Amino acid sequence: MSPSQQRLTADKLVVAFNNMDIPTILSLRSPDCMRQILPQSLKYGPTDNTSYAKQLSYLLPAFRNFNLTVNEVLEDASARRICMWLSARADTAAGEYVNEYMWTLDFDEGGKKILMQKEFVDTVVNKEFYPKLQAALKRLAAGG
Repeated sequence: MSPSQQRLTADKLVVAFNNMDIPTILSLRSPDCMRQILPQSLKYGPTDNTSYAKQLSYLLPAFRNFNLTVNEVLEDASARRICMWLSARADTAAGEYVNEYMWTLDFDEGGKKILMQKEFVDTVVNKEFYPKLQAALKRLAAGG
């Protein structure tokens, strides 16, 4: 059986992240797509495409050799939803980055655009690595 259109779109999203291709990442999202980082205990609010593009552009200079690996995919075609368990690894200005994500992607009727992205992140990585990454980004911005 051929993959569904929404699965093809989800796979394109992974490839776009692996290529660090922000325009392609954004092109796969509907104009009103929202991204929510979870769990809610991290207290991140939802972000629209404009905010998401700014976040990605801010982080991009610190990352090299970013690689997402898809470990598992669950698809509910009638709900127009895909859930992906992913592992990430990259070299960064703050050292090696290793993380896991659980993405829940909701799609439009044609399966070509993501309407909502819920992203569960590793809270330990978030609390321990991101402050180091923020410091490295500040050093990069200052020219060092």
